[in-house]
Amino acid sequence: MSHSSLQQPLTSHKGKPLSGTIRVPGDKSISHRSLMFGALALGTTRISGLLESEDVIGTANAMNAVGANCQRLDDGSWRVDGVGLGSLLEPQAPIDFGNAGTGVRLCMGIFASHPISVMMTGDSSLSGRPMGRVLNPLRQMGTAVIAREGDRLPAAIRGNNAPAAITYRVPMPSAQVKSAVLLAGLNTPGTTTVIEPVATRDHTEKMLQGFGAELSVEINEAGERVISLQGQPKLKAQDVIVPGDPSSAAFPIVAALITPGSDVTVENVLLNEHRTGLLTTLIEMGGDITITNRRESGGEEIGDIRVRTSNLKGIIVPAERAPSMIDEYPILAVAAAFAEGETKMLGLEELRVKESDRLAAVARGLEANNVPCVEGEDTLSVTGQAPQLGGGRVVTHLDHRIAMSFLVLGLAAEKPVEIDDGAPIATSFPSFTKLMEQLGGKIN
Repeated sequence: MSHSSLQQPLTSHKGKPLSGTIRVPGDKSISHRSLMFGALALGTTRISGLLESEDVIGTANAMNAVGANCQRLDDGSWRVDGVGLGSLLEPQAPIDFGNAGTGVRLCMGIFASHPISVMMTGDSSLSGRPMGRVLNPLRQMGTAVIAREGDRLPAAIRGNNAPAAITYRVPMPSAQVKSAVLLAGLNTPGTTTVIEPVATRDHTEKMLQGFGAELSVEINEAGERVISLQGQPKLKAQDVIVPGDPSSAAFPIVAALITPGSDVTVENVLLNEHRTGLLTTLIEMGGDITITNRRESGGEEIGDIRVRTSNLKGIIVPAERAPSMIDEYPILAVAAAFAEGETKMLGLEELRVKESDRLAAVARGLEANNVPCVEGEDTLSVTGQAPQLGGGRVVTHLDHRIAMSFLVLGLAAEKPVEIDDGAPIATSFPSFTKLMEQLGGKIN
């Protein structure tokens, strides 16, 4: 699962307008959770539209390692034969999560309340990311942890025979931390409560309810989300249809906005209110974006997004919007490079602990391509429309979103843009290059 030591450089070039209608792969967050909840449910879960990326396949392999049966069928759908909550088997070997931060952090929660020992490893990027924010509440529930210095991978956890339900206030906006605690609470007697001062994506809550968990969400007097989960439910297998990933759709959307003469439609995109911060921001910047064919599927709103080239203007992006677009700041920075004036993004501290230090990686990539920017501790300011954009080589740090963002920059910049390694793109959007070329982009 770890990336090849041989780098795969890619270069994007300015070319003709982008046009056409495409569908991006299934949402990564929902894909991970579909496999996990299917493995914990009784019966057979069928999943259509699963994102078949390295990260998600890693989750399927992890579920297989603890006794479930996840397999791809001839029609492209997936079948998950669940073992039932509380019945996970101890894996016979360490589980390699590759580059999948979501996969490993959510699985830590699942394993924490099962009486099994699991060794978890990852590639060099994942092994450099801190896991303490997830492991600390799991320790409070009685999970034993042995990890590398700084609570980094490789890490071994031993689930408790009698885990303790806790009330946990999430200290930072993080859907992964919230989800890990809730998933640990699934096999824990009593009520596990998570208090979320800042709302984050709510796929875990919605999908747990869909699989039969007894879960409630209330807003307290302080305006915080209080999520309460009753432990040890009987989860029931479901049919899941995975909508298009808005984080993947962000790349063709921005590409169309900044490439002259473009008109692109991205169909079947998830429109969960906790995932649409980028669309809100781009529309505020003057983006010609329309959403049609709004509909509901599996408790989630989806729709088709049409985008046409626009004259963007710089704005201030408020810190409170960060949780709804945390993965989209690299591509927003690219949009800002083509906007008139300054775009200032606030509240970006979470970018420091992603697949790379994304804040620093974005700033260095912009600088390499003659885009004026100022990197703060938790801010980024980008001044757009500088002459002679492009011409640089970007170090991706094994980060798929850095790679794709700067390839999009090259589609509209005066000079080509090279990234040092396109291999990480397979972790979330394996068909990225093919789809962008289908629209008329030039990447080689």
